[in-house]
Amino acid sequence: MNKSKAAILNRRTVLAAAGAATAALAAPRILRAQGKELVVGGAASHKNFVETIIAPVVEKKFSCKVVFEGSRSLVNLEKMQKNKDKQYLSVVMMDDPVMIPAVAEGLLDPLTAAKVPNLAALKPGTIHMDGMWCNYLQPWLGIAYNPKVMKVAPTSWADVYDPKYKGRVILPSLQNTEGLANLFMAAFLATGKPMAEAQKDIDAGFKKLVTIKPNLLTAYTQMPQAYNLLEQGEGFMISSAISQVALERKAAGAPVEIAVPKEGIFAMPSGVALVKGGPQPELAAGYINEMIGPEIQAKLSAATYSLPTNKDTPVPAGAPTNATIFGIDWKFVADNRADWVKRWDRDMAM
Repeated sequence: MNKSKAAILNRRTVLAAAGAATAALAAPRILRAQGKELVVGGAASHKNFVETIIAPVVEKKFSCKVVFEGSRSLVNLEKMQKNKDKQYLSVVMMDDPVMIPAVAEGLLDPLTAAKVPNLAALKPGTIHMDGMWCNYLQPWLGIAYNPKVMKVAPTSWADVYDPKYKGRVILPSLQNTEGLANLFMAAFLATGKPMAEAQKDIDAGFKKLVTIKPNLLTAYTQMPQAYNLLEQGEGFMISSAISQVALERKAAGAPVEIAVPKEGIFAMPSGVALVKGGPQPELAAGYINEMIGPEIQAKLSAATYSLPTNKDTPVPAGAPTNATIFGIDWKFVADNRADWVKRWDRDMAM
């Protein structure tokens, strides 16, 4: 073979090899484009309903893969803080009080009707800080009780103060988000003010709350301990119990019911937001839009014993339909909670 032919063959070989290498390098990008991933951060307890209810709908509609990372709200906040320059989470599902510092640090993108059309169908009071986040569910707070030892259900938040329940009432600590409802309701009962005003009268709330101490069996930070006491009949009531937890215990056969007091119920914070600078922003907005749409809302609310936030979604069987739902000023909570916990530890010590 002469030198010119060899040169041509060598050149062709190099070009072919280069082309193959380029194709090999390009292939992963093509695969990634075909198999888009959306990483969602949320509470570990949300894993089941995200993977069985939300993800299948989103994955089918958008030809993507939803990857759920379960932890705690504060852990998700830390992830966004540490990765601010290169976020890998696209959506966060966090408690409302944790959304507030996320907004302050510029970690969230606002939700708009253009990006998330189903926002227009949400109940009043479920879109916060001009769309920085919205609520996708309303687990509610009432009074859990053991029907074996309480033949008549409690009808009022005031019932837990009745002297006949000495040593039989269980309260969540103010370290637990559900515990805030007892403080605000104490102020409501003591002052007669509308709840929006009463929840700001913290001194009146504590003065009323300390009068429950003779009735107090325990104040918990760990929920399983509280339900063990309730189910054994040592505790008669858990004041400010989460509907999802109480009704899951009932469904499992435990002697637990939850009452809707005549004054009203509180909604627990269940927020969802877009991560600023997160990957796949359009897909992330689509995830939230589906999540608050009527199809997923109906399944979610039934599976979690919660109230839907989409006003066009029917309330699931057994859920309160006409009860007043009290809103909570989470900015006020975030600004003052540390001081309230200190006062709780001092005033409610047994």
